[in-house]
Amino acid sequence: MDNAWAWIVLAGLCEIAWAVGLKLSDGFRRPGITAATVAVMILSFVLLAQGMRRLPAGTSYAVWTGIGAAGTAIVGMAFLGESAAPARLVSLGLIVAGIVGLKLSSG
Repeated sequence: MDNAWAWIVLAGLCEIAWAVGLKLSDGFRRPGITAATVAVMILSFVLLAQGMRRLPAGTSYAVWTGIGAAGTAIVGMAFLGESAAPARLVSLGLIVAGIVGLKLSSG
């Protein structure tokens, strides 16, 4: 995997972590989780910026947010008791298909 793509994937994984951290911070009422969430947010942006040095901005951002959105929804269904309704699963599949399409068409 190209280093730029590795940065984007790692940034997306960090986005999942900070999105879940926001939920677990209970509206910033849990200082330790809040601090960790802010740190992972910063790391996510730094990694995204590294990937954007060599990849198009639109592709980088779309893949980053797609990984974050799909991953956060999956974590929510698996660990936070969120709905796994068929329509949600199909929608997640469409997000993943979009991410793969962007990767394949970026050259």
